[in-house]
Order: sequence, then structure tokens, then C-alpha cells
Amino acid sequence: MVRQPKVGATQSSPTLPTPAQGVRWTTPIVETPGIVVLASWIYRLVRLLVLLPFRFPVMVTSTVVVAACWWYLSWPGLAALAGVLAVVSLIWWRTWPHSYRYCVTWRLLAWWRHLAVYRRHWQPVLVISGLAESYQERRYLPRIRSVRCNARADYVRVSPVAGTSPADFEHRVVELAHGFAAPSCRVTVNGPRDITLEFLRHDTLAEPLDAFPMTHHVDLAALSVGKREDGTPWKLRLHGTHVLVVGVTGAGKGSVLWSAVRAMLPAIADGTAQVWGIDPKRMELAYGRSLFARYADTGESAVALLEHAVAQMQERAERYAGKQRSHSPTTADPFVVVVLDEVAFLTAYHPDRDVRKRSENAIATLTSQGRSVGFCVLAALQDPRKEVMNLRNLFPDKIALRLDEASQVDMVLGEGARERGAEAHLIDPTLPGVAYVRLETSPAPVRVRAAFVSDEDITTMTDIYGAASSSDSEVA
Repeated sequence: MVRQPKVGATQSSPTLPTPAQGVRWTTPIVETPGIVVLASWIYRLVRLLVLLPFRFPVMVTSTVVVAACWWYLSWPGLAALAGVLAVVSLIWWRTWPHSYRYCVTWRLLAWWRHLAVYRRHWQPVLVISGLAESYQERRYLPRIRSVRCNARADYVRVSPVAGTSPADFEHRVVELAHGFAAPSCRVTVNGPRDITLEFLRHDTLAEPLDAFPMTHHVDLAALSVGKREDGTPWKLRLHGTHVLVVGVTGAGKGSVLWSAVRAMLPAIADGTAQVWGIDPKRMELAYGRSLFARYADTGESAVALLEHAVAQMQERAERYAGKQRSHSPTTADPFVVVVLDEVAFLTAYHPDRDVRKRSENAIATLTSQGRSVGFCVLAALQDPRKEVMNLRNLFPDKIALRLDEASQVDMVLGEGARERGAEAHLIDPTLPGVAYVRLETSPAPVRVRAAFVSDEDITTMTDIYGAASSSDSEVA
């Protein structure tokens, strides 16, 4: 019986290709003999059985013990084994809780998260986020190597696809965080084709931080001012750099400034560090003005203070020329931090054009030449636009608190910061002090929260350290 063509089907005659059409070579199909397929399956089964005790020793040992109890003792043996394990586990948990969490709780949680969260959603999340690659009609996915857990986060160790880079994951941290229902995601490079994705299970910065206790030791290159998202202390470096703090009103700029001053108190007391304050609003720094070696709160006095700092910096650089290349804080040459609140008042908003120009020149000179001779500028700003503050690139380290617009994130932290997960424009207004930090030594932004220094804390600071720091102070 001849099959009739469907209505509307296109008729094509089996003719030879036209002269303009290239000849197509088809790949020959070779059928694999059944004995070869069977041998391959047997080899894989034997290899799995041989390697299983080495890859999963705990699982294999547990299975063998349970099977032996069932074989020799039947149900009473299994019940006795379960009772012994329960008693041992209870004693271990109550006696050594930290080791129990590390060896049991976190490992069980990692196993569950691996199966129920990451392996289950791995392919759709990575395909939709654009991290899966295709080659010759075959799709390649990054491979999960292991999953670890602690009290705060999951650490997923991943082998990326050959030909991709860690930057591809850094540019997709927002998609990865939302795909696996995590507050945030961070990428750490371990080596070639070896990265770790850190997924937080809850926001560790939701609770406010009280001011840190005043200590008797200070490291000017690592001042404790808050907490990082991974739970470790946030160490702010001032010696050897300059820091720009940007955030809208109420974002917590004062927390950053006062936490830095509070951490420097021992060095201020022994004379190896000085803080010079400029406060055009007369509201933020004025509350602890006795802590500052020099202080200014008007445009003219602020310019005079900045130009005096430039003169001292240049005099120190002239003495160091040809003798030393770095600064070590001493009482003769102390480390000087110029804390400049509302820097836009001097660079853009002051009505006197001459004051604006002199201020800009002084700040540019300090930030371009000061850090090698022991001068640091810690400036706070509300509006990061270029017409307001065109000296942003002279600050190696930048801190972005809550911002108004998404475009301002890259203005403050540099190009590509928002793609790497810095969502400063989405910070909750009820979380003052939460910020993203981008350091000169690392392009990856880190989410942090500064400790809150209350008025009572500042009063205590001035009562204890104010007399020593203001003994030779000049207040304008």
C-alpha cells in the first residue's frame, strides 16, 4: 500500500546537490559490540566497590556495623546499637559541644544542604544565570566538589568549566544568592579551576553592634571598627592609605568615623597619633572636640587646617628624602589623621570660590602624597557625583553605606562593584552602619557593619583621653 503525502506537505525529489551546494559528509555510525558494553559496566561496578570504602568511609563502616548486628543479633542487636549510639552522642554533645557540632552537626547539615538545596537546584540556577557553557551541542556545568557548613554560612567548593574565570561567578553573585535563597553570595579563589561560593543562611549583620571596649593596644593598620558579614572582626586600615566614606543622611557615617577614632585612643594618648577634625555642620565631631589635636568648623578655618597639614607633610617629606621610604609613628613624627566630615561643603557648596579651590588643592595634595609620610585623610560624603567630589580616585579604600541610586555604587566603589554583589542602594534604612567596603588590595566588595558609638561613649572617651589629646590642641 502506497502512503499518501499529507495535504500541504512539500514534495522533494531525491536529486543530487546543486553545483553551488557543498557536499555534506555524514559521520559513520559504528555499533559497539555487546561484550564491550558489558565489560565496561562490570569494570565500573568493580571500581565503585573498590573505591567506596576510601571515598565514603563513615557510610561504609556504619553500613557494615548495622548489617553485622542484624545478622548476628537480629532486632535486639540493632536496638542495643541504637541505644549505645544515643548515649555516646548525648555524652559527647554535653561534654564537648564544639567538637560535636564540628564533627556531627555541621557535617549532617552539609550533607542535607548538598542534596536538598545545591544538587537539586544546581543545573537550573546555573543555566538561567548564564554560568553553564555549551560546546558542540553539549552542555557543560561547573562541578560541586564539596559542601561545608558552619553556624553562619555554607561553603560550596566548585570546579568551574574550563575556559571560564572566577570573574564570571563574581558578576553573577546576585543571581546565585537569589537562586539558592541566601542573603548574599561571596566568591573566594582557591587556585586554578578551584573556587568557593560562600552562601550565608541568615543576615549576620541584622543586630546592631555596641561600641567596642577601649583597649591599651592599637594597630593603625588594622583598627577594630565593626564586624564583617562572615562574623570576623572588621579591621579598618588607616596608616598607609586614605579612606572615603559615602552614604546618605542617617546611613551611619558617624559610626564609621567615631569607631575609627575610638580604636586609635591608645595611640592618641601616648602621642604617636593625632586626629585633626573638620566639622562644617558643628554637630558630629564637635561632641568630642577635646579628642582632636586641631579642630575647625568654618570654611576659612578648615582651609587653614588643611593647608597647615600640607605644609607639615611637605616638611616631613623633605626630611625623609633619601633617608627612609616609609613612616613609623613616633612622638616626634606622629601619625596624623585628618577627619573631614561633609567634605562636599568645602569642595562644592561653600559660597566662596577661592575657599573651594584651595580646599580641593589641599585635599588633592594630601591624598596624593601624604600616606607614605604618615598623613591620612578620612573623609565623609553624602553625594558622590563627580561635580560634587572629583577626587574619589585619590582614596584607595572606599566605604559605601546606604546610597540613593544604583548608579552611585560604581561611582563610589569603582566600576563593576555592583556586578560583584555590592548592593549599597538596597541596604535597609533600619540598618545604619551597614556598608560595602572595597579595598585597594582586593576588587571584591565585602559587606560589613560599623559599631555604634553613642553620645555616652563619646563622653567617656573625652573624659579619659581628652586631656592628653587636647593639651596642645588648636581650636579654630
